[in-house]
Amino acid sequence: MADEPDNLVLHILHRIDANVGRPAEDVRGLKVGMTAVDEGLVLLNRRMGRFEPRLDRIERRLELVDQPL
Repeated sequence: MADEPDNLVLHILHRIDANVGRPAEDVRGLKVGMTAVDEGLVLLNRRMGRFEPRLDRIERRLELVDQPL
């Protein structure tokens, strides 16, 4: 009879230990996903940055902007 509470406690502790590891794995996965999103945004910002000079040039060629006096 004395062994039963120890086994029960060990069993519960093992279940708790298994559940504690899950959030850590989830957080790791979220970090990987956020890194991918960050890298995608950096790439998008670089591409968008190249559009502005090209659009300025197109607007000047088509005379869509007022020329400074």
